[in-house]
Amino acid sequence: MREAALAAGAKVLEQLLRDVGVGRRAALVRCRCGTPMNSSGTRPKTVHTLLGPVRFDRSRYVCSSCGHSRYPGDEELGVVRTSRSPGLQRQIARLGAKEAFAEVAEDLRELAGVNISPKDAERISEAVGEDMEIRDAQERHRIRFAEPPAPENTAKTIETLYIEYDGTGVPMVPHEVAGRKGKQKDGSAKTREAKLGCVFTQTRFDEQGRPIRNAASTTFTGAIEAAAPFGERIYAEAVRRGLFHAERVVILSDGAEWIKNIAQTHFPSAIHILDLYHAREHLVGLCKLLFDRDLRRLNHYKDRWWDALDQGNIEAIVDKARSLLPKDPAAGKDARREIRYFEKNKERMRYAHFKAQGLFVGSGVIEAGCKTIVAQRLKQSAMQWTVRGANAIIALRCAELSRRTEDYWEQRAG
Repeated sequence: MREAALAAGAKVLEQLLRDVGVGRRAALVRCRCGTPMNSSGTRPKTVHTLLGPVRFDRSRYVCSSCGHSRYPGDEELGVVRTSRSPGLQRQIARLGAKEAFAEVAEDLRELAGVNISPKDAERISEAVGEDMEIRDAQERHRIRFAEPPAPENTAKTIETLYIEYDGTGVPMVPHEVAGRKGKQKDGSAKTREAKLGCVFTQTRFDEQGRPIRNAASTTFTGAIEAAAPFGERIYAEAVRRGLFHAERVVILSDGAEWIKNIAQTHFPSAIHILDLYHAREHLVGLCKLLFDRDLRRLNHYKDRWWDALDQGNIEAIVDKARSLLPKDPAAGKDARREIRYFEKNKERMRYAHFKAQGLFVGSGVIEAGCKTIVAQRLKQSAMQWTVRGANAIIALRCAELSRRTEDYWEQRAG
């Protein structure tokens, strides 16, 4: 009965499409070179839809100057250079953002009676993701060269805007990591770093006075790319979310150098907080380096310094740790490196001060985002990606979790 109903629907759709893209047009059809094009009759086309295959005829126009052809009917229906309808593409991309392409093909066959191959699911999902990224890149370009509004003319309608970003490895096909340094025993790499950023707002507090992230306020952006273009990416996302309308802007991070450089370049006036949980990991690491197998002293200083860290008294930790260093410079090399970490980031570790201002001090949102957006889809068993394919899927997943998928399909239809 389902097959019969779908077949009947496909016949109705064929009737509705009968007059699309044929007949005289009110305006001239012009070639990409600017030359008016001439009609050369109609050509049939079969488009696969969620109802099944649909056949229709549409007019073909040919340029007398360069020989290029156009099918205005294909353009109206959104099926230029594809035999899949926008509705079917949308469902394929939606599933492709969530599950392996073999599962996409199986789910469509079981749930909708649509037969596609895993390779088709991959190609269509990545094409939609690439188109999303192209449109986002165009918006980032406009934002980059737009004149920022004058501060005195900008209403502060956002209380606190948070910006977080981090990186996580994505397993790659061999040619994408050839010659790159990595964490393998031989120094080679098996992954490329995907950089992911998020922006959210906060206005409320719980009964204990702890900040609460505003519901449905988090948006994401990300890609496998160098730090410089990612800096422009996260800056554009912040502007889009109201950077110039925020009373306070807060950067929460793990303190990596590339993260600090982006903050200094694009958000110089922001409050930069180093994630408390990363700081605690470094503190435990410092204790292990200083006290090695002396568990009693290790626990003693860990507890004392943990309290000092929560108070933001980094100087007390650094001064005492330096007094406990071994006299042999080589023996304390790693411990000195950890001490320098605290010295360099001390102003980003004033946790008591930040908490008194009602600010978050943990970057859990972006860490969860790295797991949800990247790891759950791109780091499954035996998966290997190209940069192009991974970035397309990241674009799809960011759009979905940022609630922008509907906007994309509306813009594309327009």
